[in-house]
Amino acid sequence: MSTPAHVYLTTAIDYANGPPHMGHALEKIGADTVARYRRLKGESVHFVIGMDEHGLNVLQSAEAAGISPQAWVDGIAESFLEMWTRLGISNDDFIRTTQPRHRVAVEEMIRRLHDAGDLYLATYASYYCVGCEVYKTEDELVPVEGEQPSSPTPADAGGGTRTVAHLRCPLHPTRPIVWMEEENWFFRLSRYRDRLLALIDEKPSFVQPEIRRNEIRNVLAGGLEDISVSRRRLPWGIPWPDHPDHTVYVWIDALTNYLSAVGFPDDRYHNFWPATMHVIGKDITRFHCIYWPAMLMSAGLPLPDTVWAHGFLTFEGRKLSKSAGVSIDLGEAIERHGPDALRYYLIRDMPWNGDGDFSWNRFDDRYNAELANDLGNLANRALSMIERYRGGTIPDGARTWLDDRTLDALARYGAAMDANLLHQGVAAALELTSAGNGFVEERAPWQQAKDPDQAAALDATLASLARAVVAIATMLSPVMPVKMRELLSRFAVAEPPLLARLDSLELAGRPVHRGDVLFPKSA
Repeated sequence: MSTPAHVYLTTAIDYANGPPHMGHALEKIGADTVARYRRLKGESVHFVIGMDEHGLNVLQSAEAAGISPQAWVDGIAESFLEMWTRLGISNDDFIRTTQPRHRVAVEEMIRRLHDAGDLYLATYASYYCVGCEVYKTEDELVPVEGEQPSSPTPADAGGGTRTVAHLRCPLHPTRPIVWMEEENWFFRLSRYRDRLLALIDEKPSFVQPEIRRNEIRNVLAGGLEDISVSRRRLPWGIPWPDHPDHTVYVWIDALTNYLSAVGFPDDRYHNFWPATMHVIGKDITRFHCIYWPAMLMSAGLPLPDTVWAHGFLTFEGRKLSKSAGVSIDLGEAIERHGPDALRYYLIRDMPWNGDGDFSWNRFDDRYNAELANDLGNLANRALSMIERYRGGTIPDGARTWLDDRTLDALARYGAAMDANLLHQGVAAALELTSAGNGFVEERAPWQQAKDPDQAAALDATLASLARAVVAIATMLSPVMPVKMRELLSRFAVAEPPLLARLDSLELAGRPVHRGDVLFPKSA
């Protein structure tokens, strides 16, 4: 098998039961920042996002809206695509699980699991959360106050479903829990417990960050049970090959998108697979770090290099919850200071290896203090002084201590971004911004301009400032692609340069233009 020709980066495909929200945006913006950074390193990146469009939840949402499931998911997919365009997400593909290419891949995956002897028919009886699309044990559910437990046996002895009033899922407290009993296809997940433990221990980078790896290891240490991978009498989904009365379970369906998006089972998928990194939320690690690698092992396919599980957002210290009225309007957040400013705030303030808290006041403070004041001021000072003192042309000046700080910032930035600590990468660029403003105060170019004997010193000051601002704009371009490209253009740099070429980029002789205020202050 040939070595993949691309960095293959994915996010979890979004469930098509409602419009995009801030949680979706956090994941897409973070993954897009990673993709853009890898391109800055000169790597060829294939970045895929998409939609998970099958399952009972989607069917019920369509029925409630009075339209067909296909019409429902088409509309939802369009709303997601519009939002990702608005936020500047640079995906190379948008996979949908209702596409024919996906069905072919799912059917091939099931054939391989069957040929490996890992699929069998059996009757399953358990609680089922419609919101999660997952069977639940009673320990995973919470009791409803005032409701008395009742026998979970369905009304018809031959199997079926019945709503259970006395239990709720903590993740979907407004959705019903049902007792479901039916014949399903099962996957022999238990067969892969030891191999998965060995994987976790021998390749710690497979599950990141470390806290998520420890959680997965604890699940594996407790043992695994076989899992149901089909549903009976569900009309919205991929029919089970040769058994059309069964529908492929939404999770085995959804996970296969990472293969279908790159052409599996056609041989061209080898150009991309195995994936370099799956970016997901911490709530679906079990599916991606246990179910998915076990399925790939069964199918004889290579495993992804890394599964990165980011944390969750709270809103001013409160857990996001529609039922409790705690939410962040994504459109309002974009309108507040613009798409790039929202991207910046989420990456700056939400650690990519943990949870983060969203605050409107802190969003405003970050924007005004760090973008409008610090970065905007530094850029404006550099541009205006080059215009005033050197006729709008960047001079050829000697290096100064600011150039040393620039190289140091680039090194720390690269180390942080390579480790997917995106907030620390932004911090390195901000520290250089602060150093640049301090450099201006120390060098006092307005004083140097008054003394003909300091012409060379002034050239060095202005040239070092130009190099620093271009470096900052390059480092922040994965986070704020539109604004930083605009800033670079003011120094006659058309596109963010590759990081490896940044130090040798010749700026002397390039014309500058100050332009409008890059980050207008908000009230």
